[in-house]
Amino acid sequence: YQIKMATGLFNLSAGMDMADMAWEVKCREEDMKQRALENERRAIDDARRCVDEKAQQLKALSHQAALIAGFSMIVLVEIHIPNDLNPGLLVTFGCATASVVSLMLIAMLNGTYILVAILRYDCVKRETPFFDFWRKRCESDWQLALKAFGLGVPLFLCVLGLVCWVVFWEHGSGRIYAAALVSSIALVTLMFWFAHTDRKWGHFLMSPEAKLHNPNAA
Repeated sequence: YQIKMATGLFNLSAGMDMADMAWEVKCREEDMKQRALENERRAIDDARRCVDEKAQQLKALSHQAALIAGFSMIVLVEIHIPNDLNPGLLVTFGCATASVVSLMLIAMLNGTYILVAILRYDCVKRETPFFDFWRKRCESDWQLALKAFGLGVPLFLCVLGLVCWVVFWEHGSGRIYAAALVSSIALVTLMFWFAHTDRKWGHFLMSPEAKLHNPNAA
């Protein structure tokens, strides 16, 4: 009888140990599933955050480029050009204004197309990681848009300086020419300041520091 009792207790203890092991395995599996689910949610949130950040940048660039292009078109259409305007000044003014509109349209259209592309990116399935998607499909166009915008703003300031001369050309007063000269000098100074600022921030935005962080990198 004692042997049977000991055997029964041993079997009961072994059964309890096996039940405990099975419970631990089940808990571990559920914990792994929960961790995988949390990692997936975190990856989706990271992808959406990257899309939102790039969308804000593209919207800002496109809006500013469209605004400057609109101002340039208004200047070109609404300005009164004197009949006796110097041909060289007229050609310079027309070329500068057309260049500003062209560069700003390049920046605006590139930014708009990239914005549409990244907003169509599937953050849930993520067949291609957003880092690779941006690097392969968007990075070159983004740099082109930044360069076009960086070239267009100094040209726009040149257009403003040329407007002073075109508007005041038919007035023969020396004071008016002096005012046009002072305005041109101020705009040229502002243009050099912007060129320095654009060189600083333009190089930063195109440098590896400003690029997206690749979570898959070692």
